[in-house]
Amino acid sequence: MQNVNLNIGALSIKNLQAKPARTITLMVVVAVLAFTIFSGSIITMNLQQGLSTITKRFGADLLVVPEGSADEAQALLLRGGTEHFYFNSAIIDSISKTEGVVQLSSQVYLYSLADSACCDSLMQLIAYDPATDFVVQPWIAEKYSDKVLDGQLVVGNHITLRVNGTVRLFGYEYPVAAQLSSSASGFDTSIFMTMNTMKDMISRAESMDIKFLPDNYSDGMISAILIKTDPVKDSSLIARNIEEQNEGVDVVVSQRIFSRIGSALSGFVKYIQGFSLALWLLTVVVLAAVFYGIIHERKKEFALLRIIGATRKRLVGIVLCESSLAGIAGGVSGLILASVIIFPFADLISVRLDLPYLDASYINIMPLAAISLLISAAAGPLASLYSALKISKAETYFTMREGE
Repeated sequence: MQNVNLNIGALSIKNLQAKPARTITLMVVVAVLAFTIFSGSIITMNLQQGLSTITKRFGADLLVVPEGSADEAQALLLRGGTEHFYFNSAIIDSISKTEGVVQLSSQVYLYSLADSACCDSLMQLIAYDPATDFVVQPWIAEKYSDKVLDGQLVVGNHITLRVNGTVRLFGYEYPVAAQLSSSASGFDTSIFMTMNTMKDMISRAESMDIKFLPDNYSDGMISAILIKTDPVKDSSLIARNIEEQNEGVDVVVSQRIFSRIGSALSGFVKYIQGFSLALWLLTVVVLAAVFYGIIHERKKEFALLRIIGATRKRLVGIVLCESSLAGIAGGVSGLILASVIIFPFADLISVRLDLPYLDASYINIMPLAAISLLISAAAGPLASLYSALKISKAETYFTMREGE
């Protein structure tokens, strides 16, 4: 009599191959679960990392801008764009005397044009004062140890350079001293320069008959004042004092912005977690029903295995192995699909969510992928356990005589 191979793994693979439609159905159910868990986890991790990074990068407690420009200032910080607004720098002296103001520095905002004869693309331009700046230069120092000279640029992480390492603005190719690391903010699509460099840039623009600054613009015009406050004092109270003591200004409190983002992110995370849990439970229920039907159809097959020597424990092992293999295959497929969709479209996802979004490193993603695969693949064996135990307890004689 020829020996029959009752190896659990070999039998499970043959059974899955013999019924491709059934196997694919099981894989698809688990793949949807794995896709949801993995993609939701990645998005959540990237949002949390984005919020943490932008909070550290900004470095200012208050942002003073012309009255009516608060929304544009927040948009510049969070999403970038082409914002520009101006008021007179004489106000700096008054604000510096406000109780609780420890340090301040001014910035000027300009934008390039989407005209190949003029500029490489439409970009936000930000000028800072090297003598007083406490926001931009610490960030630059992470990538560039030397002093940024007049005539040089520092570009955000998402800015594309020319082959020779320059950026063309208003007919001139400016050398780039450094490209900053990603910040999950509007600064990633911005270009930074000293005040003197911007003055030179404005002169070049005017020589090309490009006019987009207000008629009252002068060397004394600035766009914003960044303020660091005394940590023991209430920044919101300092902001209110600045608005009351100075006409024509709005004060943006950075902590309020980040708190709102944190609240929105917390709600989003809870939604993702709740949806993933509900989907996991639904998957287990669906797979349990599918396996119950499958096992019912295969009663005689398992009875024959018992006749040729398979133990009850081996029958349980075969069913669990089949569900595990289908779960792992489906889980891997779901992870691959999530990766194909999430990673290439990170910028689009960030725009759609309207929240700081920073891609996590592969070192952090790999454990996340392993956990997502484990959770997803576990749904199969768990769902099939009841059916496996039931078929192992069935009486072989009565099962074979069924239907006669």
